[in-house]
Amino acid sequence: MLAALKCVIGRDLTLAMRHRSDVLTTVFFFIIVVSLFPLGVGPEAELLRAMAAGVVWVAALLASMLSLTRLFADDYNDGTLEQLLLVPQPLSLLVLGKIVAHWIISGLPLVLMSPLLGLQFGLGGEALLMLVLTLLLGTPVLSLIGAIGAALTLGLRGGGVLVSLLVLPLYIPVLIFGAGAVEASASGMGAEGHLSLMGAILILALLLAPWASAAALRISVE
Repeated sequence: MLAALKCVIGRDLTLAMRHRSDVLTTVFFFIIVVSLFPLGVGPEAELLRAMAAGVVWVAALLASMLSLTRLFADDYNDGTLEQLLLVPQPLSLLVLGKIVAHWIISGLPLVLMSPLLGLQFGLGGEALLMLVLTLLLGTPVLSLIGAIGAALTLGLRGGGVLVSLLVLPLYIPVLIFGAGAVEASASGMGAEGHLSLMGAILILALLLAPWASAAALRISVE
C-alpha cells in the first residue's frame, strides 16, 4: 500500500510539473491578492499589522480553491479514475496520495511565500513564525476538505461554483483559528489553544476526508 501511495503522489507531481502554468497561477494569485491590500489601505503600520493575518489567510484559502476542480477531473475524463476503482489497494489510500500531491503543489508554495508577504504588513519575527506554522497546519486541511467537495461535484456542469459553495462554510473554523493564532502571538498572548484546535482539526480531517472523498468518487463514477 505504501508503494501505491508513493506511485500516486509521484504521478500527480510529474503531471503537475508538465503543466507549470497551473501551479504558478495559484502562487501568483496569492502574491497579488496579499500585495494589493497594503497598496489599497495605505502605509499606516498599526492597521496593516492588525489585518495581516486575516488577509494572508483569506488569500491562501482562495488560492487553494483555484486548483480543486482539477484534483480529480483529469483522471475522470481520461478514464484513470475508473482504473483506480479496480485496483486492490483501498481507494481512500489512493485519494490520500492525490490530496498530498495537491497540497505539495498548491499549499506548500503558499507556506513558503508567506514570510516574505508578511513583511509587507510589518509583522515581527514571532508573528511571521506563527503565520508559517498556522499555514503549515491549516493548508493541508484546506486540501483535505476541498477534496470532498471536488469529489462530490465531479462531472457536474458548473462544478467550480458548487465546490466553492460546499467547502467555504467548512473552511471557516480553519480561517478563524489560523488568523486568531497569529493575532494572539502578535499581541503577546498565547496561541497554544489555537494551535491545538488546528492540530485536532487536521487529525480529524486526515481520518475522515480520504474516506468521504473515496465514497463520493464511487457515487460520481456510477
